[in-house]
Amino acid sequence: MTRHFLTGEELDNAELDALLARADELKRDRGSSSALAGRSVALVFERPSTRTRISFEVGVSELGGHPVVLREGEMQLSRGESLRDTALVLSRFVHAVGVRTGPHATVEELAEHASVPVINMLTAEHHPCQALADLQTLRERFGQTSGLKLAYVGDGNNVAHSLMLLGAKAGVEVVVATPPELRPDEAVVERAQALGSVSLTDDAREAAAGAHALYTDVWVSMGDEEGAARQRELLEPYRLDESLLSVARPDAIALHCLPAHVGEEISEGALYGRRSAVFDQAENRLHAQKALLELLI
Repeated sequence: MTRHFLTGEELDNAELDALLARADELKRDRGSSSALAGRSVALVFERPSTRTRISFEVGVSELGGHPVVLREGEMQLSRGESLRDTALVLSRFVHAVGVRTGPHATVEELAEHASVPVINMLTAEHHPCQALADLQTLRERFGQTSGLKLAYVGDGNNVAHSLMLLGAKAGVEVVVATPPELRPDEAVVERAQALGSVSLTDDAREAAAGAHALYTDVWVSMGDEEGAARQRELLEPYRLDESLLSVARPDAIALHCLPAHVGEEISEGALYGRRSAVFDQAENRLHAQKALLELLI
């Protein structure tokens, strides 16, 4: 049966734990697996990318496979070919399809018609591959994920959605602090709360109190430039800085999925200081996604 990875909810708790353990193994020995030998993976990018593009392309190659990178405008989708036809054709050529796009409905429709795994590399609603790397980073720093507290401060966006869903599955207490106007989607919150400990607040310091990790994302995401000034104004009290870290645990780490805007959502000290795990987090995109590719393909 073909398995897709669109929100992270496709994995049960045991599978998620095993995937994170496998990611740790692959990090210790990057050349230890040739699971994709003789196989190809299409990587479709309708949005610009640094970490996603590089980590997936390198990951497929390190597993012995061939990454087929397709940028915006390089497929007949740009000239009106249907998602259904695209899925049917790609399924005849490759062994999996990764998609970085805008509407989440795009990956859902591709998955509906594809006979090979479809992986959500990012949509406007979910960023589950990022959450896998985030959980691996927590596991590295604290030895486990269960029982940890993670406070996300900022816009209730796709990253917040994926942290709630996958964090809850991994036994992490996830507290999301946002202005009321920028809260996460209520339906996603309800699904996450059914999986584990997830709560919302509008007080960043309340969320950060006693947390093992503080996490933030850009204040204005790609495609959200309209109304950016108002969004920055709303998010000003939600900056991840030394003051906010001071109310977390003494061993708390700072996380950011990048790209970062120093002086906006995160301070220079939080991003580059001794408590930052941001660049370990970025590296772990590679290892977590290799474990995911092994599982699905």
